[in-house]
Amino acid sequence: MGWASAYIEKLQNGETVTFRPRGHSMKGKIESGQSCTVAPVATATLQVGDIVLCKVNGRQYLHLIKAIQGERFQIGNNRGRINGWIGGGAIYGRCVRIEA
Repeated sequence: MGWASAYIEKLQNGETVTFRPRGHSMKGKIESGQSCTVAPVATATLQVGDIVLCKVNGRQYLHLIKAIQGERFQIGNNRGRINGWIGGGAIYGRCVRIEA
């Protein structure tokens, strides 16, 4: 169970969630403690640059889609780090609003 497990469960049930993630890996796009609203998403609508709540190698992230190859998505932060490639089933929602 990770920091986002409760949010992921709600997203999988079709609910939109709002939370305040902590950390600096998305600095410049999301500052630590900012309110983020994440909504369920159809993976076919995702684009490079979208911020998604996902799981990569067992860890939960609110990170960027860096590249798309067919049904695979490369996930990374806003500081140049790449987390890895995942399938659409490991993406739970897209960030639709960021507020102070």
